[in-house]
Amino acid sequence: MKLAPVARSLDKLGVPHVLVHTGQHYDPGMSDSFFEDLEIPRPSHNLGVGSGTHAEQTAAVMCGFEPVLNAVNPSLVLVYGDVNSTVAAALVAAKGGIKVGHVEAGLRSGDWSMPEEINRVVTDRLSDLLFAPSPDAVENLLAEGIPASRLHFVGNVMIDTLVSVLPRAKGLNVPSLYDVEQGQYALVTLHRPANVDDPETLVQLLEALEELSRSTVVLFAVHPRTRDRMKSSNWRQKSNGLRLVEPMPYVEMLGLVAAAKVVVTDSGGLQEETTYLGVPCVTVRPNTERPITCEKGTNVLVPPDRLAILRQVSEAESRAHRQVTPIEKWDGKAAQRIIDVILRVS
Repeated sequence: MKLAPVARSLDKLGVPHVLVHTGQHYDPGMSDSFFEDLEIPRPSHNLGVGSGTHAEQTAAVMCGFEPVLNAVNPSLVLVYGDVNSTVAAALVAAKGGIKVGHVEAGLRSGDWSMPEEINRVVTDRLSDLLFAPSPDAVENLLAEGIPASRLHFVGNVMIDTLVSVLPRAKGLNVPSLYDVEQGQYALVTLHRPANVDDPETLVQLLEALEELSRSTVVLFAVHPRTRDRMKSSNWRQKSNGLRLVEPMPYVEMLGLVAAAKVVVTDSGGLQEETTYLGVPCVTVRPNTERPITCEKGTNVLVPPDRLAILRQVSEAESRAHRQVTPIEKWDGKAAQRIIDVILRVS
């Protein structure tokens, strides 16, 4: 989904390209409507890599991707983000003498306990073209000694998707599907191991949500990992205001985010989306690789502590939907800038 804007731009220009999906979060039997709704081209190859340890996932992607690369023989491999498949594909391409382009390059949290931070740094070192989403990402790369000639400040492709889909998401009037009113509910997503794997931490978070739900409806889109941990912790819900809902398609989720009074999350993408939309966001993490969302956006960081979360949510609600200064190049045109660079240097 995240490279869909780039793929669409390549399609319009008639530039040959091949989409490869690792298999994570992808069902080959997905309905055509899913791809049509998000304007996502179907992957040409699905490597079928599922869950596993970091080593297992990285190795499986490398083993599955190499034969595809040998068959296709591309001039450039474009990878996105900071997951295991990102660094795995970059490694295979670099060792095969094929240029690598990294979309979302230069983001840094400074936290080496995060596997994603390792993936980000390694991928950037392997990449020939580094497509930075924000000015701070460019500064990070320059500070690490990456030559300026390899850096390209293009903006955020996730905002491209948001801009494209937002009118449709608003038209669905998603809050009414959940029997809530616009601006009158909190939306929650929590899934990171640091927040949900430790029973004591998870209970702190759930207690905060229950207390919050006594004054406002809380829609908690529960990730499968989180749901499993909730069951094993023997937690029992006490408040009817806390509504546990299943994860939902992107368009539906975007409709809820856009109309929320506040978002509580540990997701990276939601920090960006809420900043663009002007929706207050409380991120339950000690750090973020997207500090610009705190400096210029609506995002604040908070520890996984009940009182701290409630205090920050209360403060966030007071600045709901305030006007924020648009972040440079978060304008829905990042994909076109990436294509322009690729065509210019290839």
